[in-house]
Amino acid sequence: MNNYKSGFVTLLGRPNVGKSTLINKLVGKKITITSPIAQTTRNKLKGILTNDDNQIIFIDTPGVHKPHHLLGEKLVKNAKSAINGVDLILLIFDSCQKPGKGDAYIRNLLMNNKSKFIVVLNKWDLVEKKDRYERINQYKELFNDNLVSLQEVSALSGYGCNELIKEIRTALPTGKPLYPKDMIVDQPINVILSELIREQVLLNTREEIPHSVAVKIEKIEYIKKKGKEITAILATVIVERKSQKGILIGKGGSMLKAIGQSARMNIKNLFEGTIYLELFVKVIPNWRKKESKLIEFGYEEDF
Repeated sequence: MNNYKSGFVTLLGRPNVGKSTLINKLVGKKITITSPIAQTTRNKLKGILTNDDNQIIFIDTPGVHKPHHLLGEKLVKNAKSAINGVDLILLIFDSCQKPGKGDAYIRNLLMNNKSKFIVVLNKWDLVEKKDRYERINQYKELFNDNLVSLQEVSALSGYGCNELIKEIRTALPTGKPLYPKDMIVDQPINVILSELIREQVLLNTREEIPHSVAVKIEKIEYIKKKGKEITAILATVIVERKSQKGILIGKGGSMLKAIGQSARMNIKNLFEGTIYLELFVKVIPNWRKKESKLIEFGYEEDF
């Protein structure tokens, strides 16, 4: 244990750069939701990777963006707070794009924080080979002489991920494991379930149901029936308009059924036995602007 290393690593970046996909790849199991729609992540979630000589606790954060409502303000505030008191920050960029004003803003956050960091260029497999040298130099210029480490990865294929883990281990302090070795996520089960269901709402409805959707877990029951273990989950999907409710339910309930089936497949990875999932849809106008509803749905500020 003398050479064992452990510590907290925050992933920070703009929306949709692949932070959640990267955590899932590094941890080796789906623990956080992903979607091609920006600003999918809403909670700071800890994914835990334990190896023989190190334990890395990854903190996934909402994408840093310009907020347009109270929920957005809280998400950005939570993302910023997640860089305080951690051992290392992974600054994730979409390498398919040149650095922009949003990237410069996040760089400035980091420079003011003075924490150790690694620049991670994600989606590297999608960058044309002829453009790669220039792209690396563009990100080096973004950081002037302050860039210590840069790693190209593909969260989707796994390219560069082993090298990234080695870089992270080098940067972490010596210390004992902070979590049991078989634990891969530190988050209340209600939060994990609601996020897995919300992911399927986004994936199945795409642009039809924007980010005005939340999921509240009403009830979880563990039942033993004829020697079989059954987990029964009752959840409410909240939207802001009646038209969104109609889209979510679909003709003859077809859309809600498809969402439930997809979510159930992911939830099965968390529980043994049979999963029963029942979904309802409820309209609460402008819930994203109401402090009481944000707290009720689990989006209170997290420091």
